Amino acid sequence: MNQEVEVRARRESPTVNVGGVLIGSGHPVVVQSMTNTDTEDIKSTAKQISELARAGSELVRITVNTENAAASVPGIMERLEMMSCDVPVVGDFHYNGHHLLQKYPECASLLAKYRINPGNVGFGKKRDDQFATIVGLAIEHDKPVRIGVNWGSLDQRLLASLMDINGKSSSPEPADAVMREALIRSALDSAQEAEELGLAHDRIILSCKVSGVQDLISVYGELAKRCDYPLHLGLTEAGMGSKGIVSSTAALAVLLQQGIGDTIRISLTPEPGQSRNDEVIVAQELLQSMGLRAFSPMVTACPGCGRTTSTFFQSLALDVTNHVRNRMPEWKLQYEGVENLNLAVMGCIVNGPGESRQANIGISLPGTGESPVAPVFIDGVKAATLRGDDLTNDFLALIDKYVSEKYQSF
Repeated sequence: MNQEVEVRARRESPTVNVGGVLIGSGHPVVVQSMTNTDTEDIKSTAKQISELARAGSELVRITVNTENAAASVPGIMERLEMMSCDVPVVGDFHYNGHHLLQKYPECASLLAKYRINPGNVGFGKKRDDQFATIVGLAIEHDKPVRIGVNWGSLDQRLLASLMDINGKSSSPEPADAVMREALIRSALDSAQEAEELGLAHDRIILSCKVSGVQDLISVYGELAKRCDYPLHLGLTEAGMGSKGIVSSTAALAVLLQQGIGDTIRISLTPEPGQSRNDEVIVAQELLQSMGLRAFSPMVTACPGCGRTTSTFFQSLALDVTNHVRNRMPEWKLQYEGVENLNLAVMGCIVNGPGESRQANIGISLPGTGESPVAPVFIDGVKAATLRGDDLTNDFLALIDKYVSEKYQSF
Protein backbone atom coordinates (compact mmCIF):
# COMPACT_ATOMS: atom_id res chain seq x y z
CA MET A 1 0.00 0.00 0.00
CA ASN A 2 1.36 3.42 -0.95
CA GLN A 3 1.69 5.91 1.87
CA GLU A 4 2.53 9.56 1.45
CA VAL A 5 5.54 10.70 3.44
CA GLU A 6 4.88 14.09 4.97
CA VAL A 7 7.27 16.60 6.45
CA ARG A 8 6.88 16.61 10.22
CA ALA A 9 5.01 19.64 11.57
CA ARG A 10 7.23 22.65 12.17
CA ARG A 11 8.72 22.96 15.63
CA GLU A 12 6.87 25.75 17.44
CA SER A 13 8.72 29.06 17.69
CA PRO A 14 7.72 32.70 18.20
CA THR A 15 7.69 35.20 15.33
CA VAL A 16 10.71 37.49 14.95
CA ASN A 17 10.25 40.50 12.66
CA VAL A 18 13.41 41.27 10.70
CA GLY A 19 12.80 44.40 8.68
CA GLY A 20 9.33 43.21 7.70
CA VAL A 21 10.36 39.60 7.03
CA LEU A 22 8.64 37.36 9.56
CA ILE A 23 10.68 34.43 10.88
CA GLY A 24 9.22 31.60 12.97
CA SER A 25 7.08 28.50 12.79
CA GLY A 26 4.00 30.44 11.69
CA HIS A 27 5.76 31.59 8.51
CA PRO A 28 7.59 30.02 5.54
CA VAL A 29 11.24 29.07 5.93
CA VAL A 30 13.25 32.15 4.91
CA VAL A 31 16.18 32.12 2.46
CA GLN A 32 19.24 34.11 3.48
CA SER A 33 22.51 34.92 1.74
CA MET A 34 25.68 36.89 2.39
CA THR A 35 27.80 39.25 0.30
CA ASN A 36 31.51 38.71 -0.30
CA THR A 37 32.32 42.26 -1.38
CA ASP A 38 34.37 44.70 0.66
CA THR A 39 31.63 46.51 2.59
CA GLU A 40 33.63 49.72 2.31
CA ASP A 41 32.97 49.56 -1.45
CA ILE A 42 29.47 51.00 -1.41
CA LYS A 43 28.76 50.56 -5.11
CA SER A 44 29.87 46.91 -5.34
CA THR A 45 28.18 45.91 -2.09
CA ALA A 46 24.86 47.51 -3.02
CA LYS A 47 25.05 45.90 -6.46
CA GLN A 48 25.61 42.43 -5.00
CA ILE A 49 22.86 42.86 -2.40
CA SER A 50 20.48 43.82 -5.20
CA GLU A 51 21.55 40.81 -7.30
CA LEU A 52 21.05 38.43 -4.38
CA ALA A 53 17.64 39.93 -3.64
CA ARG A 54 16.63 39.67 -7.29
CA ALA A 55 17.72 36.01 -7.25
CA GLY A 56 15.31 35.47 -4.35
CA SER A 57 17.26 36.08 -1.14
CA GLU A 58 14.85 37.39 1.49
CA LEU A 59 17.58 38.60 3.86
CA VAL A 60 21.13 39.61 2.93
CA ARG A 61 23.97 39.76 5.45
CA ILE A 62 27.00 42.00 5.10
CA THR A 63 30.27 42.07 7.02
CA VAL A 64 30.67 45.11 9.29
CA ASN A 65 34.24 44.73 10.47
CA THR A 66 35.84 48.17 10.29
CA GLU A 67 34.95 51.77 11.00
CA ASN A 68 34.86 52.50 7.26
CA ALA A 69 32.52 49.54 6.74
CA ALA A 70 30.16 50.82 9.45
CA ALA A 71 30.35 54.32 7.99
CA SER A 72 29.47 52.91 4.54
CA VAL A 73 26.17 51.34 5.63
CA PRO A 74 24.10 54.54 5.12
CA GLY A 75 25.51 54.93 1.62
CA ILE A 76 24.73 51.29 0.81
CA MET A 77 21.16 51.66 2.02
CA GLU A 78 20.72 54.90 0.09
CA ARG A 79 21.97 53.25 -3.08
CA LEU A 80 19.64 50.27 -2.55
CA GLU A 81 16.70 52.65 -2.20
CA MET A 82 17.66 54.26 -5.51
CA MET A 83 17.64 50.75 -7.03
CA SER A 84 14.17 50.06 -5.54
CA CYS A 85 15.65 47.20 -3.51
CA ASP A 86 14.07 46.90 -0.07
CA VAL A 87 15.57 43.59 1.11
CA PRO A 88 16.45 43.71 4.84
CA VAL A 89 20.21 43.96 5.38
CA VAL A 90 21.78 42.19 8.37
CA GLY A 91 25.06 43.29 9.95
CA ASP A 92 27.63 40.62 10.80
CA PHE A 93 29.76 41.65 13.80
CA HIS A 94 32.84 40.04 15.33
CA TYR A 95 35.27 41.34 17.95
CA ASN A 96 34.48 45.07 17.65
CA GLY A 97 30.71 45.18 17.10
CA HIS A 98 30.09 46.98 20.39
CA HIS A 99 32.43 49.79 19.32
CA LEU A 100 31.14 50.12 15.76
CA LEU A 101 27.47 50.16 16.74
CA GLN A 102 28.13 52.78 19.41
CA LYS A 103 30.25 55.05 17.24
CA TYR A 104 28.06 54.79 14.13
CA PRO A 105 24.43 55.10 15.29
CA GLU A 106 23.13 55.50 11.74
CA CYS A 107 24.60 52.09 10.91
CA ALA A 108 22.95 50.65 14.03
CA SER A 109 19.63 52.20 13.03
CA LEU A 110 19.59 51.16 9.37
CA LEU A 111 20.54 47.49 9.74
CA ALA A 112 17.56 45.16 10.10
CA LYS A 113 19.27 42.72 12.46
CA TYR A 114 22.59 42.23 14.24
CA ARG A 115 24.42 38.92 14.09
CA ILE A 116 26.85 38.40 16.95
CA ASN A 117 29.13 35.49 17.82
CA PRO A 118 29.43 34.97 21.59
CA GLY A 119 32.77 33.25 21.02
CA ASN A 120 34.50 36.42 19.85
CA VAL A 121 32.56 39.30 21.40
CA GLY A 122 35.41 39.59 23.89
CA PHE A 123 37.19 37.69 26.63
CA GLY A 124 36.76 37.60 30.39
CA LYS A 125 35.14 40.66 31.94
CA LYS A 126 35.40 42.52 28.63
CA ARG A 127 33.28 39.83 26.99
CA ASP A 128 30.41 40.40 29.40
CA ASP A 129 30.56 44.19 29.08
CA GLN A 130 30.82 44.16 25.30
CA PHE A 131 28.02 41.63 24.91
CA ALA A 132 25.84 43.79 27.16
CA THR A 133 26.67 46.85 25.03
CA ILE A 134 25.55 45.18 21.82
CA VAL A 135 22.36 43.88 23.41
CA GLY A 136 21.67 47.33 24.84
CA LEU A 137 22.07 48.91 21.41
CA ALA A 138 19.76 46.30 19.88
CA ILE A 139 17.14 47.24 22.48
CA GLU A 140 17.71 50.97 21.88
CA HIS A 141 17.29 50.63 18.12
CA ASP A 142 14.58 47.95 18.38
CA LYS A 143 16.58 45.38 16.41
CA PRO A 144 16.47 41.58 16.62
CA VAL A 145 19.70 39.69 17.22
CA ARG A 146 20.94 36.37 15.88
CA ILE A 147 23.23 34.75 18.39
CA GLY A 148 25.35 32.70 16.02
CA VAL A 149 27.74 30.20 17.56
CA ASN A 150 30.39 28.64 15.29
CA TRP A 151 32.48 25.54 15.88
CA GLY A 152 35.62 27.38 14.77
CA SER A 153 35.22 30.26 17.22
CA LEU A 154 33.73 28.56 20.24
CA ASP A 155 33.78 30.22 23.67
CA GLN A 156 37.01 28.69 25.02
CA ARG A 157 36.13 29.51 28.63
CA LEU A 158 32.92 27.49 28.40
CA LEU A 159 34.56 24.67 26.45
CA ALA A 160 37.39 24.35 28.99
CA SER A 161 34.87 24.22 31.84
CA LEU A 162 32.83 21.48 30.19
CA MET A 163 35.96 19.51 29.25
CA ASP A 164 37.11 19.70 32.87
CA ILE A 165 33.76 18.46 34.19
CA ASN A 166 33.71 15.68 31.59
CA GLY A 167 37.25 14.63 32.49
CA LYS A 168 36.23 14.12 36.12
CA SER A 169 33.16 12.09 35.18
CA SER A 170 33.08 8.34 35.87
CA SER A 171 31.78 7.85 32.32
CA PRO A 172 33.23 10.66 30.21
CA GLU A 173 31.77 11.55 26.82
CA PRO A 174 33.91 11.68 23.66
CA ALA A 175 35.55 15.06 23.04
CA ASP A 176 33.35 15.84 20.01
CA ALA A 177 30.21 15.27 22.09
CA VAL A 178 31.50 17.77 24.67
CA MET A 179 32.17 20.27 21.88
CA ARG A 180 28.64 19.86 20.58
CA GLU A 181 27.28 20.47 24.08
CA ALA A 182 29.49 23.57 24.35
CA LEU A 183 27.99 24.94 21.12
CA ILE A 184 24.47 24.45 22.42
CA ARG A 185 25.23 25.82 25.88
CA SER A 186 26.95 28.87 24.41
CA ALA A 187 23.87 29.72 22.34
CA LEU A 188 21.36 29.06 25.13
CA ASP A 189 23.38 30.78 27.87
CA SER A 190 23.92 33.84 25.65
CA ALA A 191 20.22 34.01 24.79
CA GLN A 192 19.30 33.83 28.48
CA GLU A 193 21.85 36.54 29.24
CA ALA A 194 20.40 38.75 26.49
CA GLU A 195 16.91 38.35 27.93
CA GLU A 196 18.16 39.18 31.41
CA LEU A 197 19.63 42.37 29.91
CA GLY A 198 16.17 43.27 28.58
CA LEU A 199 16.07 41.91 25.02
CA ALA A 200 12.64 40.46 24.32
CA HIS A 201 12.30 36.72 23.76
CA ASP A 202 10.80 37.33 20.32
CA ARG A 203 13.82 39.40 19.22
CA ILE A 204 16.27 36.47 19.37
CA ILE A 205 17.25 33.90 16.72
CA LEU A 206 19.83 31.18 17.36
CA SER A 207 22.28 29.25 15.21
CA CYS A 208 24.95 26.66 16.04
CA LYS A 209 26.96 26.08 12.89
CA VAL A 210 29.52 23.38 12.19
CA SER A 211 31.05 22.04 8.98
CA GLY A 212 30.16 18.36 9.34
CA VAL A 213 26.82 17.00 8.18
CA GLN A 214 26.25 14.55 11.04
CA ASP A 215 27.45 17.05 13.63
CA LEU A 216 25.02 19.68 12.35
CA ILE A 217 22.09 17.27 12.47
CA SER A 218 23.01 16.20 16.00
CA VAL A 219 23.53 19.74 17.32
CA TYR A 220 20.30 21.16 15.93
CA GLY A 221 18.29 18.12 16.93
CA GLU A 222 19.32 18.69 20.54
CA LEU A 223 19.08 22.50 20.38
CA ALA A 224 15.53 22.25 19.04
CA LYS A 225 14.50 20.24 22.10
CA ARG A 226 15.92 22.74 24.57
CA CYS A 227 14.47 26.04 23.39
CA ASP A 228 11.74 27.56 21.25
CA TYR A 229 13.78 30.35 19.61
CA PRO A 230 13.62 30.41 15.79
CA LEU A 231 16.64 28.57 14.36
CA HIS A 232 18.85 29.54 11.44
CA LEU A 233 20.33 26.51 9.63
CA GLY A 234 23.51 26.20 7.64
CA LEU A 235 26.95 24.65 7.55
CA THR A 236 29.74 27.07 8.45
CA GLU A 237 31.75 26.20 5.35
CA ALA A 238 29.92 23.95 2.91
CA GLY A 239 32.67 24.00 0.26
CA MET A 240 32.75 24.51 -3.49
CA GLY A 241 30.54 23.20 -6.26
CA SER A 242 28.89 19.82 -5.95
CA LYS A 243 30.55 19.08 -2.60
CA GLY A 244 29.04 22.18 -1.02
CA ILE A 245 25.63 21.58 -2.55
CA VAL A 246 25.51 17.92 -1.51
CA SER A 247 26.75 18.56 2.04
CA SER A 248 24.29 21.39 2.63
CA THR A 249 21.38 19.48 1.16
CA ALA A 250 22.17 16.30 3.10
CA ALA A 251 22.25 18.15 6.41
CA LEU A 252 19.47 20.68 5.95
CA ALA A 253 17.01 18.27 4.32
CA VAL A 254 17.12 15.95 7.33
CA LEU A 255 16.49 18.81 9.77
CA LEU A 256 13.77 20.41 7.64
CA GLN A 257 12.08 17.02 7.29
CA GLN A 258 11.97 16.91 11.10
CA GLY A 259 10.31 20.33 11.22
CA ILE A 260 13.50 22.05 12.43
CA GLY A 261 14.63 25.31 10.87
CA ASP A 262 13.12 28.73 10.28
CA THR A 263 15.78 30.33 8.06
CA ILE A 264 18.50 28.74 5.93
CA ARG A 265 21.68 29.71 4.14
CA ILE A 266 23.74 27.57 1.76
CA SER A 267 27.31 28.69 2.45
CA LEU A 268 28.85 27.81 -0.91
CA THR A 269 32.38 28.87 -1.78
CA PRO A 270 32.07 30.46 -5.23
CA GLU A 271 34.67 29.84 -7.89
CA PRO A 272 36.68 32.93 -8.88
CA GLY A 273 34.39 35.29 -10.76
CA GLN A 274 31.34 33.09 -10.20
CA SER A 275 28.03 34.68 -9.27
CA ARG A 276 27.11 34.63 -5.59
CA ASN A 277 23.53 33.90 -6.62
CA ASP A 278 24.11 30.15 -6.71
CA GLU A 279 23.72 29.87 -2.94
CA VAL A 280 20.27 31.47 -3.23
CA ILE A 281 19.19 29.21 -6.08
CA VAL A 282 20.30 26.06 -4.22
CA ALA A 283 18.44 27.14 -1.07
CA GLN A 284 15.27 27.82 -3.04
CA GLU A 285 15.47 24.55 -4.94
CA LEU A 286 16.04 22.62 -1.71
CA LEU A 287 12.91 24.09 -0.12
CA GLN A 288 10.88 23.71 -3.30
CA SER A 289 11.98 20.13 -3.91
CA MET A 290 10.83 19.26 -0.39
CA GLY A 291 7.47 20.92 -0.96
CA LEU A 292 8.11 23.55 1.72
CA ARG A 293 8.11 26.61 -0.54
CA ALA A 294 7.38 27.48 -4.15
CA PHE A 295 9.66 30.08 -5.74
CA SER A 296 9.84 29.35 -9.44
CA PRO A 297 8.42 26.91 -11.99
CA MET A 298 10.04 23.49 -11.69
CA VAL A 299 11.57 21.96 -14.81
CA THR A 300 11.70 18.15 -14.91
CA ALA A 301 14.18 16.72 -17.42
CA CYS A 302 15.41 13.20 -18.03
CA PRO A 303 19.13 12.47 -17.51
CA GLY A 304 19.65 11.06 -20.99
CA CYS A 305 20.79 7.64 -22.18
CA GLY A 306 21.73 5.78 -25.35
CA ARG A 307 18.35 6.70 -26.83
CA THR A 308 19.19 10.40 -26.56
CA THR A 309 22.49 10.69 -28.41
CA SER A 310 21.58 14.23 -29.52
CA THR A 311 22.29 16.98 -26.99
CA PHE A 312 19.31 19.00 -28.18
CA PHE A 313 17.04 17.97 -25.30
CA GLN A 314 19.74 19.05 -22.84
CA SER A 315 20.00 22.42 -24.53
CA LEU A 316 16.23 22.78 -24.52
CA ALA A 317 16.01 21.92 -20.80
CA LEU A 318 18.66 24.57 -20.07
CA ASP A 319 16.91 27.14 -22.25
CA VAL A 320 13.58 26.50 -20.54
CA THR A 321 15.15 26.71 -17.07
CA ASN A 322 16.89 29.99 -17.90
CA HIS A 323 13.77 31.38 -19.55
CA VAL A 324 11.49 30.88 -16.56
CA ARG A 325 14.19 32.06 -14.12
CA ASN A 326 14.64 35.27 -16.13
CA ARG A 327 10.90 35.84 -16.46
CA MET A 328 10.02 35.14 -12.82
CA PRO A 329 10.80 38.63 -11.44
CA GLU A 330 8.21 39.98 -13.88
CA TRP A 331 5.78 37.06 -13.66
CA LYS A 332 5.57 37.01 -9.86
CA LEU A 333 4.43 40.65 -9.93
CA GLN A 334 1.80 39.91 -12.57
CA TYR A 335 0.48 36.38 -12.06
CA GLU A 336 -0.69 34.86 -8.82
CA GLY A 337 0.55 31.30 -8.22
CA VAL A 338 2.86 31.12 -11.26
CA GLU A 339 5.65 29.77 -9.02
CA ASN A 340 3.70 26.48 -8.88
CA LEU A 341 3.99 25.88 -12.63
CA ASN A 342 5.51 22.48 -13.52
CA LEU A 343 7.34 21.91 -16.80
CA ALA A 344 8.85 18.79 -18.37
CA VAL A 345 11.48 18.37 -21.08
CA MET A 346 11.91 14.71 -21.96
CA GLY A 347 14.33 13.08 -24.39
CA CYS A 348 12.57 10.07 -25.89
CA ILE A 349 9.37 8.05 -26.17
CA VAL A 350 10.02 5.72 -23.19
CA ASN A 351 9.05 8.09 -20.38
CA GLY A 352 8.56 11.25 -22.39
CA PRO A 353 4.79 11.25 -23.02
CA GLY A 354 3.99 9.97 -19.51
CA GLU A 355 6.14 12.53 -17.70
CA SER A 356 4.95 15.29 -20.04
CA ARG A 357 1.33 14.54 -19.20
CA GLN A 358 2.10 14.91 -15.49
CA ALA A 359 3.37 18.47 -15.99
CA ASN A 360 1.36 21.61 -16.73
CA ILE A 361 3.32 21.80 -19.97
CA GLY A 362 5.58 19.04 -21.19
CA ILE A 363 7.40 18.21 -24.38
CA SER A 364 8.60 14.77 -25.47
CA LEU A 365 11.50 15.10 -27.90
CA PRO A 366 12.36 12.33 -30.36
CA GLY A 367 15.08 9.92 -29.34
CA THR A 368 17.57 8.25 -31.66
CA GLY A 369 15.75 6.61 -34.57
CA GLU A 370 12.35 8.02 -33.56
CA SER A 371 10.10 10.17 -35.72
CA PRO A 372 11.50 13.76 -35.75
CA VAL A 373 8.46 15.35 -34.11
CA ALA A 374 7.89 16.52 -30.54
CA PRO A 375 4.39 16.25 -29.06
CA VAL A 376 3.52 18.91 -26.46
CA PHE A 377 1.13 18.11 -23.62
CA ILE A 378 -0.77 20.84 -21.77
CA ASP A 379 -2.52 19.85 -18.54
CA GLY A 380 -2.33 16.19 -19.50
CA VAL A 381 -3.71 16.57 -23.02
CA LYS A 382 -1.73 16.50 -26.28
CA ALA A 383 -2.09 20.06 -27.56
CA ALA A 384 0.51 20.52 -30.29
CA THR A 385 3.30 18.90 -32.25
CA LEU A 386 6.51 20.86 -32.79
CA ARG A 387 9.30 20.28 -35.29
CA GLY A 388 12.01 22.16 -37.13
CA ASP A 389 14.62 24.78 -36.32
CA ASP A 390 12.27 27.04 -34.35
CA LEU A 391 11.20 24.31 -31.92
CA THR A 392 12.83 25.98 -28.90
CA ASN A 393 11.27 29.38 -29.54
CA ASP A 394 7.92 27.76 -30.29
CA PHE A 395 7.95 25.87 -26.98
CA LEU A 396 8.97 28.95 -25.00
CA ALA A 397 6.14 30.86 -26.67
CA LEU A 398 3.68 28.15 -25.55
CA ILE A 399 4.95 28.52 -21.97
CA ASP A 400 4.46 32.29 -22.06
CA LYS A 401 0.98 31.87 -23.52
CA TYR A 402 0.03 29.32 -20.86
CA VAL A 403 1.18 31.59 -18.05
CA SER A 404 -0.73 34.61 -19.37
CA GLU A 405 -3.93 32.60 -19.85
CA LYS A 406 -3.92 30.26 -16.85
CA TYR A 407 -2.76 32.47 -14.00
CA GLN A 408 -4.86 35.28 -12.65
CA SER A 409 -3.37 38.76 -12.84
CA PHE A 410 -2.94 40.69 -9.61
